[in-house]
Amino acid sequence: MNTLKNLAKIIRSKNSGPFEITFDVMFDDPATYQRVVRSGVLTHELVCTLYNVPSDDIVALLFFEPALAFKFTLRRGWAQGSIGERDTFGAQQHAPLMNINIPTQPF
Repeated sequence: MNTLKNLAKIIRSKNSGPFEITFDVMFDDPATYQRVVRSGVLTHELVCTLYNVPSDDIVALLFFEPALAFKFTLRRGWAQGSIGERDTFGAQQHAPLMNINIPTQPF
């Protein structure tokens, strides 16, 4: 097993408008990207569990091969800039992704 933070070049979250946050996990090389894709670990169910959201709150979730990336967008549980806002830029929401275990091959 290896954690996503050890396999990915970039793991980030960012504001995607006042009602959404988007997440990017990008890899340096096609072999690592394919390893993560084939593992089958990064799923709707995992994102729902990690972020404690219903499936309907996932706006998009996909692997994007041209960028060697896994991407997803979530509806915010609060409007950006609203009272009690925790992270107006959405830049601190990626941490739960970092310690996801990706098994070693074969899958």
